[in-house]
Amino acid sequence: MSAYEQVQKGGLKLKGVSDGGIKKKKKKKSKEKKRILEQITSKEATSEEGAERSKKLDTRTPAQRKFAEVQERRQMERVMNKAALTHKQRVESFNKHLDRLTEHYDIPKVSWTK
Repeated sequence: MSAYEQVQKGGLKLKGVSDGGIKKKKKKKSKEKKRILEQITSKEATSEEGAERSKKLDTRTPAQRKFAEVQERRQMERVMNKAALTHKQRVESFNKHLDRLTEHYDIPKVSWTK
C-alpha cells in the first residue's frame, strides 16, 4: 500500500565482516595497583620489616628525599608562624603598615566635581 512497506528494516550489514559488533579493548592491569598492595602489606608487617620494605619501594634519589624533608620543615615553619598571631593582631599590623605608607599609594578621587 504505502511506498515504505518494501523498505528493509534492521541494522546495516557490511560485506566481508562476519561479526559487525564493536569490540572493547581489554584493559591492562597496571603495576601501580600491585605496588600499592605491596605498600599496604608492608605497613601491616612489623616495624623492622616495614622499614626495610619501604626503603626498597622508595625509588627517589637522596636529593629528592632531602628536598621533600626540607619542604616539610618549611611548611611546618609557615604553619607555626601563621598560628602565632591571631586575626586581630594581623589586622592591626596591616593597618600600621598602611599608615606608614606615603599618600602616593592612596586611591585618588574619581569625581572632581564634589
